[in-house]
Amino acid sequence: MSETTKVVAKMRDRAGKGGARSSRREGLIPAVIYGDKQPPVMIAVEPKSIERELHKEGYFNHRLQIDVEGTDYAVLPRDVQVDPVTDKPLHLDFLRIGPESVITVQVPVHFRNEAAAPGIKRGGVLNIVLHEITVRTKADKIPEYFEVDLTGLEIGHSIHLSTISVPEGVRVVSRDKDATVASIAAPTVVREQAAADAAAPAAAEGAAAAPAAGAAPAAGGAAPAAGAAPAAGGKAPAPAKK
Repeated sequence: MSETTKVVAKMRDRAGKGGARSSRREGLIPAVIYGDKQPPVMIAVEPKSIERELHKEGYFNHRLQIDVEGTDYAVLPRDVQVDPVTDKPLHLDFLRIGPESVITVQVPVHFRNEAAAPGIKRGGVLNIVLHEITVRTKADKIPEYFEVDLTGLEIGHSIHLSTISVPEGVRVVSRDKDATVASIAAPTVVREQAAADAAAPAAAEGAAAAPAAGAAPAAGGAAPAAGAAPAAGGKAPAPAKK
């Protein structure tokens, strides 16, 4: 399960755009804590305590403990608004979580032992269909990631949800109960060559069925049509007498 990181913040004097701008002028990030059937709390977060977390994999799955002037709030990140030019966070949303809170999150999938997969050694390509798996669980049971072992897998082999090890108390949310997570596909060059090899016999049959252009008629066949041009170097036929 994911670890809990502590974040430092202070209360915001007022909500709205004016309060957010005031927090940014102080070098803080305006934010809000909501959920768990309690009123929202307007806060301003110390950037140094959160910016490192923002760039970690699975940021939205990591539980945070926000210290707001001595009061602790257990939360999960829900949204981040960033400046399109500087990529700096402009506003943060946090979901308050209680001991019995059940939430839906996306958990990243990690693939290991690619070097131990014969299909990849022979030029196969790991085709990842699901980079994340959606689960529903309590906040303290959120997996850090799901792991897929590629050892021994050949070209054409697929990994499905049913083969993923899911911790107790965690439920996978998916329309397809056995969706494909990843597969080892044949390399493009091999696929193109196979298609060319399959098309070659059909092309050869078509060529054999069509007679060569300008071929002589078979024995007993009809003579060339009257008025046909003489062969190169031959004499033209004498005109018929009246």
